[in-house]
Amino acid sequence: MSTQTDARFWDRTSRRYAAGKIVDQAGYERTLERTRALLRSSDRVLELGCGTGTTALRLAGHVLSYVATDISTGMIAIAEEKRAADPVAGLSFCNATADMLSPADMQFDVVMGFNYLHLVRDLPGTLGRIHALLARNGRFISKTPCVGDMNPLIRHALLPAMRALGKAPYAGIFRAADLCRSIRAAGFDVVATEGHATRGNDNRPYIVAHKR
Repeated sequence: MSTQTDARFWDRTSRRYAAGKIVDQAGYERTLERTRALLRSSDRVLELGCGTGTTALRLAGHVLSYVATDISTGMIAIAEEKRAADPVAGLSFCNATADMLSPADMQFDVVMGFNYLHLVRDLPGTLGRIHALLARNGRFISKTPCVGDMNPLIRHALLPAMRALGKAPYAGIFRAADLCRSIRAAGFDVVATEGHATRGNDNRPYIVAHKR
């Protein structure tokens, strides 16, 4: 298993993913509203794991520039189709991961990762690269499933079975407390941890962190 395997999984499922509905639409809208309140019109924003670009298209009009990236070429192709149908100034899509971006070539005021950190294979390394990509006083915003806080049957039985059958990608298993510790260890101050879910248990903490 590798990042190439992950990319192929998302390429295969990109059209089905795009056709799916957001399970908790109200919770998603709450996240968008909270994020807009944190953004400034002068911000240069990077979104990692943008999927088919839904969030990017909703937020990009509120900032100076917005680069949205994803590991999957299939996801980016759909995002580009959406952008062509509904153009947003300053928004660009790119097939890339955090590791492919050079801090020497680009710096951002805000880096965001929604439903992203649990999918990376090297969490400390990814958080370190995010820290490097952020300009002085930069902000990192994350909202991702913490599988370690979910029902044990999910992490010990269902998820491994789905991965073995090719029905699920790699997913890191950590708790919200572990994630916050990892973010702090990467050189951030965690300034907010919130729950935005309006349905079921909230195992996707919305985390705001500032670069030290």
